[in-house]
Amino acid sequence: MNTLSKKIDFEVIISVNDANPNGDPLNGNRPRTDSKGYGEISDVCIKRKIRNRLQDDGESIFVISDDRCKDEIDSLDARAAACEELNKKGITKKEYANIACEKWIDVRSFGQVFARKDPVGVRGPVSISLAKSVSPIDIITMQITKSVNGKSGVIGKAPDTFGIKHHIEFGLYVFKGSINCQLAEKTGFSEEDAEKIKKALCTLFENDCSSARPEGSMQVLRVYWWKHNCKTPAVSSAKIHNSVVIKEKPSLNGRSPSSVEDYDIIFNNPDGAVEPEIFDNI
Repeated sequence: MNTLSKKIDFEVIISVNDANPNGDPLNGNRPRTDSKGYGEISDVCIKRKIRNRLQDDGESIFVISDDRCKDEIDSLDARAAACEELNKKGITKKEYANIACEKWIDVRSFGQVFARKDPVGVRGPVSISLAKSVSPIDIITMQITKSVNGKSGVIGKAPDTFGIKHHIEFGLYVFKGSINCQLAEKTGFSEEDAEKIKKALCTLFENDCSSARPEGSMQVLRVYWWKHNCKTPAVSSAKIHNSVVIKEKPSLNGRSPSSVEDYDIIFNNPDGAVEPEIFDNI
């Protein structure tokens, strides 16, 4: 496989309808927000979904979620220990990192810290920001009940029969990322790997439904994919990512947006930048 030789920048616009895109476990699993009320989806959550899509396509993944684990390995330490190549006597830290990168696509993409006696760290070329909503979000909270007690021997309704569920009616979120050639050379991240990441971004929410995210409630609306013509293009990633501007339409008159149709999406590619591929589902 040919190592990635041209830098890549990307930007992804996603919509959320009647779902909890990323609950905060330290805040009663409410949808994540910043101090100003704008919604957030953590970069860890986005990478989890990318890993899941890559796994669905048959790729070897190191950081596998418990509900998708098929090898009966219950920890990252155990998965590394189960790899014979990583446990050869006299193996150097560089050799360890190279073997791990070759074996698992998420390691050569996002990096990984292997917590051995002599830790091995891998810096991945794919960096992703957290997703941020374009407008502040309104969180809806509802009380729910189970039809049966969770514990036996309780007459009437037990405390664990009642609960709370949170969602947002609508939110338009954006996240951005880049793929660095210099780091790709160190991990062996290839042109083919970049295409797999692009495919994962375009299909991010396939096979991702849950009670908090019903099927179809989260959608990738648009992906901008800039593949530059060299390792270090003259136009910075900051300028590239700032070229997409999303604004609420004046016709809202203070009303909260309820669909992507309530926004103007303005794209002005910076001077000197390559034209991006645009995958549009709007």
